[in-house]
Amino acid sequence: MSLKLSRRELLKSSSVVAVPCLIAGRHAIADEEKSAAKNDRPILGAIGVGGQGRHDSRRAKEFGDFAAICDVDRAHAEQANQELAAGKAELYGDYRKLLERKDVEAVIIATPDHWHTKIAIEAMQAGKDVYCEKPLTLTIDEGKQICQVAKATQRVFQVGTQQRSENNDMFLKAAALCQDGRLGKIQRVTAIIGGAPAGGPFAVSTPPATLDWNVWQGQVETTDYIKERCHGNFRWWYEYSGGKMTDWGAHHVDIAHWVLGASNTGPVSVEGTANHPVPFKDGYPTETNKYNTATDFVVTCKFADDIELIITDKTPEHDNGVLVEGEKGRMFVNRGKLTGKPVEDLASNPLPASLLSELYKGKRTGNHMRNFIECVKDRGEPVSDVFSHHRALTTCHLANIAIRLGRRLNWNPETEQIVGDEAANTWLSREQRKGFEIVV
Repeated sequence: MSLKLSRRELLKSSSVVAVPCLIAGRHAIADEEKSAAKNDRPILGAIGVGGQGRHDSRRAKEFGDFAAICDVDRAHAEQANQELAAGKAELYGDYRKLLERKDVEAVIIATPDHWHTKIAIEAMQAGKDVYCEKPLTLTIDEGKQICQVAKATQRVFQVGTQQRSENNDMFLKAAALCQDGRLGKIQRVTAIIGGAPAGGPFAVSTPPATLDWNVWQGQVETTDYIKERCHGNFRWWYEYSGGKMTDWGAHHVDIAHWVLGASNTGPVSVEGTANHPVPFKDGYPTETNKYNTATDFVVTCKFADDIELIITDKTPEHDNGVLVEGEKGRMFVNRGKLTGKPVEDLASNPLPASLLSELYKGKRTGNHMRNFIECVKDRGEPVSDVFSHHRALTTCHLANIAIRLGRRLNWNPETEQIVGDEAANTWLSREQRKGFEIVV
């Protein structure tokens, strides 16, 4: 954001006003106020404007103005331009051209997952603040790179894990209940994230004329176009995402880490079982024309303080949400409800307002995008910062590595390395296609 005074501030700071002009200039001042309010809105760019990208950008439109829109599918870009800017934004197929614009102050990134890190890093390096969809990374090492660049550039960065902000503050209250000791010492957290579909075999076809399939694939080894690989179905392929483990896991495992407190740095061991829709060899799918991420799974993550985090597709009681069990009671939260004895006790023993404010970093709750824009303006830290997200998503990535390799992983959360298993450590990063490498 510009450090120059807005026109509103200049008007308010003026100490010399000609009295005869007060009445005559009243309407002019009102017009200046309206203009200043508009000028206080940041200039935005949108990168990736499929379904989720347009949803995020529509929310951002409440607080800023879109001057530039980028998508490798021209049809998506043109549709978003009409929705977000009445057809007046500049359209790009190459996000780097958008990042070169000096007028764009912040970007909304909602590409498929395998593009998040590269674009976000280059956006920060270009001086842009960033709102990026979850899951933020494809690998654990990408998370390290994003954290490194975020520290170096000091850009505002909000991850799209909106459960921290919205849903009637139920997840915020759940975290506060735990951190206020209402459940006693936490013993187990279960993140129930739903199963993934099986699908295929799918047919190879010709990409739509509006889509640049080569660029869409990004860092991933190129393959023939299958429409079920692209757009909304990409998350069911390990090449581009991590299935439900990083889709809903990015939400509920994030909340699991949040309820355990900011001092929590991650598990010390991860192991589990899963079913996949295709055969695997050495952790890799052996068929290329079917979805390949896990359809159902149970993963146990053990923490140094004897806490267990279970990540599963379902339990006998629940099919989506976070169950927290402590010495003094249990609590369940999802996007529709917050239940349990500690919740019932809030009627007679409400949570300290100061704790809720501290957990939400002192800002208004209720709107994740507004939280981002407020931080763009005051340079505060958003509620879903990259560092906490990296810790939570590391747990999700480790879970996927464990079920793909079929063995227990011992993890050092301080060094961010798998202990005693060099073969497994090679899974912390992936080889990137020439021309699409991430450079820090």
